[in-house]
Amino acid sequence: MIPVTTQTGFWQGRRVFLTGHTGFKGSWLALWLQRLGAEVTGYALAAPTQPSLFEEAGVAHGLAHIVGDVRDAGAVLAAMQRARPEVVFHLAAQSLVRHSYAEPVETYATNVMGTVHVLDAARRIDCVRAVVNVTTDKCYENLETERAYRESDALGGRDPYSNSKACSELVTQAYHQSFFAAGADGVMRAGLASARAGNVIGGGDWAADRLVPDLLRAFDQGVPAIVRRPKAVRPWQHVLEPLAGYLALAERLYAQPRHYSGPWNFGPRADDMRPVDAIAAALTSALGEHASFVVQAEAGAPHEAGLLLLDAAKARRELVWDSALELEEALRWIAEWHQGRRAGRDVREITLEQIGRYEARLGRTAAHAAASAVE
Repeated sequence: MIPVTTQTGFWQGRRVFLTGHTGFKGSWLALWLQRLGAEVTGYALAAPTQPSLFEEAGVAHGLAHIVGDVRDAGAVLAAMQRARPEVVFHLAAQSLVRHSYAEPVETYATNVMGTVHVLDAARRIDCVRAVVNVTTDKCYENLETERAYRESDALGGRDPYSNSKACSELVTQAYHQSFFAAGADGVMRAGLASARAGNVIGGGDWAADRLVPDLLRAFDQGVPAIVRRPKAVRPWQHVLEPLAGYLALAERLYAQPRHYSGPWNFGPRADDMRPVDAIAAALTSALGEHASFVVQAEAGAPHEAGLLLLDAAKARRELVWDSALELEEALRWIAEWHQGRRAGRDVREITLEQIGRYEARLGRTAAHAAASAVE
């Protein structure tokens, strides 16, 4: 698999509007877009954690940085009108399950009405050609069965976060059918898609109540990490895996909006959907002898799904996208990133170096696939 990004120079000089660029995932995407030569406008609240990848990697230095709230429709529209983007990536969100129980109104306001505001602004700007709304694998009505969810499965969500992301998916579907689909002349001027990724992990994530950040914080403090739900199974993947999918999807949307609009899963291969304790064991091993964890159940904790599997066959088939990193290797990359930062290396340099290595991996993966096809 190799996205068009590394072959054609599609992103060179391309105007991009990116919401949520101060977050973990948004910072990685902003840096990758900068590396590819895009002219990026970022729109988001201040960095959500201290420390933050956004600040430590100097993400703002390579883009137009706007501090704004997606809950403010007028501000979103004004920022997008000034940026005049060709491509929109919507990543701004309240993304934590446990926080959504504490702040459900904030969660729905951000994840549902924030999506409405971004899509409504995008439909009013004539230069927009492709919009990717990033949601989550948790948008499905999760029955916790062994069957991996496909894009055609029912949406749902028991907790406010998951449910709000299912609502964001419905908003995307309605805007596509009402405003982005072909007009009377049969021409579809902009593609609109949603992207549903698995549990994304990588260097530079300091969010609360997430497994990998919790393990890394405990390592830094020299204490065992506490693992709450050791047997919960999730579709783990390095942050660069779905980002490669988002970039490839946006390129295809730009060229063929009618064909590529709609929902897309970006998840790992089946054998990388593993329980929490397996991830904790592998990461602590990669970090070294001073890293450890203990299992400690939390009494009265809010509900979180015990099993969630994702089927990315559509993306593999139609976008020629696939995972380029096995899970153990992804965890080693995280340990390497974190240890480099601890040793005083420049965080922007570490992050861009891993993006470059990943691009090289995509090239080798594509060459291997082509050789196999010939054989």
